Amino acid sequence: METDNQRFNATMQPNSAFLAELKEKLPEFFTRENSFDLEKFQAALKEKNVSEQSEGYQLNFIGKDYARRQAGEMPTTVIVPDEDQNSGAGKNSQNLFFTGDNLEVLRHLQNNYQNKIDVIYIDPPYNTGSDGFVYPDSFEYSDDRLKEMFGMNDDQVARLKSIQGKASHSAWLTFMYPRLALAKRLLSNTGVVFISIDENEYSNLIEILNELFGEQNYRNTLLVRRRVKSLNQQFSEKGLQSFNVGAEYVLVFSKNENFSFKPLRVEKTKAPEKGTWNVFWSGADRPSMRYPVLGFTPTTGQWRWQKSLADKAINNYKKYIEYFSDTMTIDEYWKRTGEKLRFIRRIPNGTGKNGGVQYYVGPRNTSLRTSLWTDLEVGQISKTFNLPFSNPKNIRLIKEILSSVSNKNSTVLDFFAGSSTTADAVMQLNAEDGGHRKFIMVQLPEKTYHTNSDGSEVPTKGGKAAYEAGFRSIDEISRERIRRAAAKIKADNELTLPADFDGSFKHYRVVKPNRIALERIEEFKPDTDELVLDTVDSFSSQTLGVAGNASGEQTVLATWLAKDGYPFDVDVQKIDLAGYQGNLIENNRLYLIREGWSSKCTEKLLNLLGTHALNLQAVVIFGYSFNLNDLRELENGLKQLDGNVSLIKRY
Repeated sequence: METDNQRFNATMQPNSAFLAELKEKLPEFFTRENSFDLEKFQAALKEKNVSEQSEGYQLNFIGKDYARRQAGEMPTTVIVPDEDQNSGAGKNSQNLFFTGDNLEVLRHLQNNYQNKIDVIYIDPPYNTGSDGFVYPDSFEYSDDRLKEMFGMNDDQVARLKSIQGKASHSAWLTFMYPRLALAKRLLSNTGVVFISIDENEYSNLIEILNELFGEQNYRNTLLVRRRVKSLNQQFSEKGLQSFNVGAEYVLVFSKNENFSFKPLRVEKTKAPEKGTWNVFWSGADRPSMRYPVLGFTPTTGQWRWQKSLADKAINNYKKYIEYFSDTMTIDEYWKRTGEKLRFIRRIPNGTGKNGGVQYYVGPRNTSLRTSLWTDLEVGQISKTFNLPFSNPKNIRLIKEILSSVSNKNSTVLDFFAGSSTTADAVMQLNAEDGGHRKFIMVQLPEKTYHTNSDGSEVPTKGGKAAYEAGFRSIDEISRERIRRAAAKIKADNELTLPADFDGSFKHYRVVKPNRIALERIEEFKPDTDELVLDTVDSFSSQTLGVAGNASGEQTVLATWLAKDGYPFDVDVQKIDLAGYQGNLIENNRLYLIREGWSSKCTEKLLNLLGTHALNLQAVVIFGYSFNLNDLRELENGLKQLDGNVSLIKRY
């Protein structure tokens, strides 16, 4: 028997996702049968004197229809919570880390994070032939099914399948297209995406983004200086000659025209000047925008002395001096810490009600960038965390990007997490300005070793250092980077770190059900009394072969909560129904997943609903856990209630 998502995917066409989005935006052009009324649409264009004809061009590649179809398919995986992490260090965290195929993760996030992501930064494979990119998706359909779906002949099917496993442009485009299409839907109305790329796929990437986001939402291309591997070196490896460019790019697209940013700043090359003390006397000239602590009141034009804020600023300085050096000047303190507080001191002999005050202006060592050349080098292996990861992104680049477009409560997504530089940047910014930015990281569990036929493990070409350091997959390094980065931030900012600083994450694995689970699903017959026992346990972390100690019920519940639009930190209340444990969400939706439902359970639930002890909108059941008689009894009982409680059956 097929699952609900498998049945949905079987009906997918290349334009299904596009039509669904079009229906959401322009429902008046769809019939009751959900067919697009082309004649009505063309008539509307003519009425507005808009020509539907175009002499423009578009990007075509082998596999494009397949990629468009992938963008509309439902996930075929389950979300397995890492209960060890989520009940421990990550219990109160709002940050998320997903281990798994990012295409599947993006599909899962469509319901609970659609239009909620503020900033996306990704550093995808550059497809240079030497960066390890191999098309990771397999064409899961038979040749006959591919012909049926896309109207292909034998030669066209062969061409489509020929790109599998190759670092070709078509393979890369087929890989990126559905991921970017899904990512766009997650962006908020003011959201923006930044994508690092080099010259190999730059032109193709900008064409994909133009098609998905619209040319009018192209915001520019940032140039990033690099030293790791210049274009000249790449050509030399192939026995060719070229100019030494030594740059890569960051493409910037916004969700729509509701885009704003703070001007990017760059450090001056010369040494920063010393700070100065500006004296403010009662009635004296007061430079604008220099009153965050003094409390200048524009309506009255009066200075208001805020002693508590002034004391806080001075005390931070004094504590730092006591900890490091009793001879450090305030200028040296400013340079070493980058402290943003404005220091104030009172002058005893001043005139006016509160006497005189002096206002300290820190050294101005930044200026507005005058070009898009960022002058930030791509990072080398970081010695800071003693982690074996080749060529991680420079954290200054990510911080500067986030500083320009995020606010203190932004949600930041990186679905090519790598060494989790983006997560580190988010935490550093929060530590600096007291923000509550949240990150969502996604990383494929790429193995650092191969297994020989005799069962022995051999490190991969680029994974030897990681393997020898005890890391069996890249995602393990990613998560460890977050832990070590958070520890360093706490150690470096122990005097000023906000009490609610979030230095952890909740962890989930996105996993395909194994053969045992699929076989049990196939054995289930909903039209008889037969019940396949332990079907729920098929989705436990132990049965699925992953770490984390999640039960099958926890896996199914996490997957369904995401499907129904709930955040991953939603409160789950356990409710006793005659010995059966149900899962109550926000007091209006009840999930019944485990086996063991009986007539007594139905009676208890109906009593709670009849007396309004429970006020539910829906009861969602795991169909494999209910035999036919119990299911019918529950269904009939809910129909007899005065209230409108719907029963949702899922398989």
